[in-house]
Amino acid sequence: KDTDILAAFRVTPQPGVPPEEAGAAVAAESSTGTWTTVWTDGLTSLDRYKGRCYHIEPVAGEENQYIAYVAYPLDLFEEGSVTNMFTSIVGNVFGFKALRALRLEDLRIPISYVKTFQGPPHGIQVERDKLNKYGRPLLGCTIKPKLGLSAKNYGRAVYECLRGGL
Repeated sequence: KDTDILAAFRVTPQPGVPPEEAGAAVAAESSTGTWTTVWTDGLTSLDRYKGRCYHIEPVAGEENQYIAYVAYPLDLFEEGSVTNMFTSIVGNVFGFKALRALRLEDLRIPISYVKTFQGPPHGIQVERDKLNKYGRPLLGCTIKPKLGLSAKNYGRAVYECLRGGL
């Protein structure tokens, strides 16, 4: 349906797992499914929220790789939440044991859902004005590891990052 979020996953099933089963598992695990039966399953009809693998095709020139096309109903997602959408679609499913490899190749988001995202409160010009930086990219980074560094070593990592021209 034109109201669904559509995802194309490159799927490499584990040996012995049929591609159709792998595609269906990706659709289930990234929407309403889980690896075990839980008592809350009977509290609602999951059909309204299920991701569905509606097509699967082999990848030309690649052995045991397939493109699994999955449709997700918008009712599955919180309006205006990129985090909610991506956590569902590309979260836990990447560690799924029925798959040797999985990669999100394409994502189509209906305009009606895109319009629920408010976007940033202001544009790049306001950021450039605040920083007094023009004519070059603005970059940021996260210091790794995020935990465990002494104050001295954390400061050293920040210094080296900033010294690079951030």
